[in-house]
Amino acid sequence: MSPTYTIKDALKKIEHYCAYQERCHEEVESKLRTMKMDSNEIDQIIAQLIKDNFLNEERFARSFARGKHRIKHWGNVRITNELKFRKINQRLITTALKEITPDEYFETFEKLALRTWENTRETNTMKKRKKVCDSLLRKGFESALVYEQVTQLEKLE
Repeated sequence: MSPTYTIKDALKKIEHYCAYQERCHEEVESKLRTMKMDSNEIDQIIAQLIKDNFLNEERFARSFARGKHRIKHWGNVRITNELKFRKINQRLITTALKEITPDEYFETFEKLALRTWENTRETNTMKKRKKVCDSLLRKGFESALVYEQVTQLEKLE
């Protein structure tokens, strides 16, 4: 049987959860539901977390965008979609994407495109082109950027 929590106990547990890494409201709400808290208690706890600065959607969005770009090499499209999935509003998404400078974005994109091109073992140029494009599009880079880059890489061979 799962333990039942008082609001005080739940708050303490969720404070640790939020202190460990940035969280969005959606993740915290979901966690509280698994702890069998009701809607009023969830609202009360979330309000307290915001007041004590354990929960901040803008800070979460900025951190998420920076981390996913620098560590997982995601493009703006994928970052935007993932933040929308987490119910982050468009204004915060726009702010978060400003965390990645255009220079850093293109440098990461070019390195990733080159590495993907070099590591794709395919003798048929059209198939190789499609595989590389698909890979870069899955990472969330803009299609115009991807096709332009792949065309340039193709010319180098």
